[in-house]
Amino acid sequence: MSPRMRGWIRIGFAGPGAVIVALVVMAGMALWLPGGAAGIDNLVLPLVLVPLIWAALFFHACLDSRLGRIALVAIGLFVVHAGLVANKFLDTKSHGQPAAAGEARR
Repeated sequence: MSPRMRGWIRIGFAGPGAVIVALVVMAGMALWLPGGAAGIDNLVLPLVLVPLIWAALFFHACLDSRLGRIALVAIGLFVVHAGLVANKFLDTKSHGQPAAAGEARR
């Protein structure tokens, strides 16, 4: 692969790739973080951490010398958290209701 192509791939992972992965990680974090005393910590903490997640992905894409490692980290985070979100939306135990609505009635 040419150095010019590697540069464009790196820019893709540092720019729009970092933003997309950070937003998907934010959505997935709400599913695995504990609720806390007020029950909203799992919603607030991902919103507060999005800039930090974005910055970590951006600087990793800019500073890491191995393009494969950049892709592995970004795509791995994306796949894991997108899978969590998809699993939540495709939850068949709720019989047409969102799973969170069924849990809130308990």
